[in-house]
Amino acid sequence: MKPRTLYEKHIDSHTVRTLDDKGHVLIYIDRQVINEYTSPQAFSGLRETGRRVWRPETSLAVVDHVNPTAPLRTRQMPDAGGARQVSYLAENCEEFGIELFDILDSRQGIEHVVAPEQGFILPGMVIAAGDSHTTTYGALGAFGFGIGTSEIEHLLATQTLVYKRLKALRVTVNGTLARGMTAKDVVMALVAKIGAAGATDYAIEFCGEVIDALSVEGRMTMCNMAVEAGARGAFMAPDDKVFDYLKDKPRAPKGPQWSAAVNVWRELHSDADAVFDREVELSAAEIAPMVSWGTSPDQALAISGQVPDPLAESDASRRKDLQRALQYMGLRAGQPLNSINISHAFIGSCTNARIEDLRAAAEVVRGKTVAPSVRAMIVPGSSQVRAQAEQEGLAEIFTRAGFEWRQSGCSMCLAMNDDVLSPGDRCASSTNRNFEGRQGAGARTHLMSPAMVAAAAISGHLTDIRELEGENNAGF
Repeated sequence: MKPRTLYEKHIDSHTVRTLDDKGHVLIYIDRQVINEYTSPQAFSGLRETGRRVWRPETSLAVVDHVNPTAPLRTRQMPDAGGARQVSYLAENCEEFGIELFDILDSRQGIEHVVAPEQGFILPGMVIAAGDSHTTTYGALGAFGFGIGTSEIEHLLATQTLVYKRLKALRVTVNGTLARGMTAKDVVMALVAKIGAAGATDYAIEFCGEVIDALSVEGRMTMCNMAVEAGARGAFMAPDDKVFDYLKDKPRAPKGPQWSAAVNVWRELHSDADAVFDREVELSAAEIAPMVSWGTSPDQALAISGQVPDPLAESDASRRKDLQRALQYMGLRAGQPLNSINISHAFIGSCTNARIEDLRAAAEVVRGKTVAPSVRAMIVPGSSQVRAQAEQEGLAEIFTRAGFEWRQSGCSMCLAMNDDVLSPGDRCASSTNRNFEGRQGAGARTHLMSPAMVAAAAISGHLTDIRELEGENNAGF
C-alpha cells in the first residue's frame, strides 16, 4: 500500500463513496458541536422538510457566542436578539433530542474548550461544526473543520457531508523554545511567515521537537489558529500526552475499551515515507514574543520590532493593504511596537482561555496592579475552567491585581454580545482575529499570548514579556 499522511488516513477511513475524479467524496462525520449562532436555520430547514436528526447522540450543543459574561450569571439576556437565539437553540435541542449545555449548566463554555474537556472528541475522529476554529480538535489527533449552515442541516439529517480532499502541508518546528515563548507565539510566527492565505486548500500536520514538547492545551492553540493561515484543518499525531489528557474525561472510553482504543490510536501517524504536497520549517531559535500590529493575523511581528513602512512594499496591492491597516489602527510607520499604549486587556477565547493560559497570566500579574488607564478582563473558556482557577487561587490573584473575573463565553473575542469595545479603544487580546471591527466598530486589536496580555495590562502598553523575568514570573 502507498505510504499515507495522517490526513489521508483520516479521510480514507471516513469516505463513504467517491463522487468524482476531482477529489470530491461523501464523508462520514463522527461528531459535531452546535452553538446558538450558526445553527438556527439548519433546524428550521429540517423542520420544513419533515426530517429528523439521524444520530442526535453524535451532537453536543452549547451556548457560547451571544451570552453575557457578567460575574453574576443569570438566565437574563440583555439583548433581545441574543435571547431569541438562545431560546431557539433550547427549543431545537428538545425537539430533536440533542444534548444541550445551557447558560446555567456547570459544564457550559466555549464549544472548542468544552468538547475536549468532556472527552467528546477522540483521536481518529472527523468532526465538522459551524465554526471555523473547529480545527482546534486536531490537537487530540482528530480532524476538525468548519462548515456553513446548509451543511449543518445536511449533516444533522444524514451524518455525512460532500467534501473535497485537501493537499497536505507539513509544518516542522524544531529546537527548544526560549523562556517566555508559547504556542501562541509559534503559530503567530507561522501565520506571519506564510501569510493569511498561505495554507489555503491545505490540511496542516504539525510535528517536530517543539510540537512534541508542547502540552495538549498548547497544541490546541496551534491548531486553533492554523485557520488564520487559510488551513481548513490542522492536527498532530496523538501521543502519550494526549492519552493522559483524555483518560479520565467523562466521555472517554473506560476499562477494556480504553486499552483497545489506545492501541488503535497509537497507529494514527503519517507513514515514514509519506509524501506531503508542501513542507514548511520553523526554528525555535527564531521565535520571539509576537504581537499583531495590523488588521489581519499575518500582520504581526516580534515585540521588539517596529510598525512596517508601506512604502517599502513593492507589491502595489499589499502596499495598499498595509496603508489601510495603519490608518485603521492609528499607527505610524517606524513606531516601536512596545511604545503602543492600550486601553483594554482581554484574556479569553477558544484560542487561549484554558487553565494553563490562566496560570501563565497569573504568574505575570502576581503581586502587581493593572495600569490605571487599562480595563482588564479575564473570561475563562468554560465554567469548569473557571471553577478550577478559583480552586487554585488564580481568580484571587487576578482580582487583587484589578482584573475583572467573569463568567465563561466567547465574550470580547467578537462583537456579538455585550462585551464590546468602543471606537478608538485599543485592546491587547489573547484572541485569534484582529479584523476591522472584530471587537467592536472602530476598535483596534493586538493579538498576543495570555502572558503578553497580562504584561501589557500591568504596564499600560505592549510589553516584551522577557523584560519581566525575575519579577515573580517563574512560571511563564
